[in-house]
Amino acid sequence: MKIGFIGLGKMGMNMAQRLLNSGFEVVAYARTSESVKKAEEKGASGAVSIPDLVSKLKSPRIIWLMVPAGNATEETINRLTPLLEERDVVIDGGNSFYKDSMRRAEALGKRKISFLDAGTSGGIWGLQAGYCLMVGGERDVFQSAEPVFRALAQENGYAHVGPAGAGHFVKMVHNGIEYAMLQGYAEGLEILHAKKEFDLDLRKIANLWNHGSVVRSWLLELAEGAFGKDPGLESIRGFVEDSGEGRWTVAEAIRLNVPAPSITLSLMERFRSRQDESFSAKVIAALRNEFGGHEVKKK
Repeated sequence: MKIGFIGLGKMGMNMAQRLLNSGFEVVAYARTSESVKKAEEKGASGAVSIPDLVSKLKSPRIIWLMVPAGNATEETINRLTPLLEERDVVIDGGNSFYKDSMRRAEALGKRKISFLDAGTSGGIWGLQAGYCLMVGGERDVFQSAEPVFRALAQENGYAHVGPAGAGHFVKMVHNGIEYAMLQGYAEGLEILHAKKEFDLDLRKIANLWNHGSVVRSWLLELAEGAFGKDPGLESIRGFVEDSGEGRWTVAEAIRLNVPAPSITLSLMERFRSRQDESFSAKVIAALRNEFGGHEVKKK
């Protein structure tokens, strides 16, 4: 089976490699020729442009996009669309906003081009372990592309979850849950780290909790690895980015009148992590000094 693959970053390159390992013929394109060359070294057929990629695939084509959400995805689809034919399939495996995916499915459908939104989880470990794929779109189109999902996913790791947009909606909420889980682990481990009198070994505890504990998880396995490399995490700044899904999840919870305090607070904590010094904390300190004469720490 032959597939076009656009986007060869950390995730995209590994996904292309997994498809190659499963016997797929992969035609690969990325913005940089270096990435294309690397894919060719792994066994892919390189393309120098999107038109070149399309020309190397016979209709009905399957083209997987693994590019950043937002403008990059929009521009790629806009460049791709005029080159495609009826019954071709575009799969967006990135973290696009689900309403954008619904709009893109409708626009492509008018040209009789099919669209699937495939929320993809598994990170850099997916090459070896397989990915979890949450797919939205028409069921018959999903079924036609199912060999691709089967090759990329681990056992029982892919599913058709609903119509266009559903795949990215499920992935959005998945990432919102991830925010809260990460925050919970981070707070608990910080409490352990702060208890200096016990000289606790956080790597050992992360390993221990993964054996029969109700909080065992893959995230704790990763924590064990991180503490094994750097027990005090001295080499890492406590600056936490967000890629958008947490914000979208919180906004959706507000629209649906669903209380989501843990996810919301975990998002706010990410914002706080980016401040060298909190202005709001300065305000609180100043007010405590004004009303109660409480000591203020000076710079």
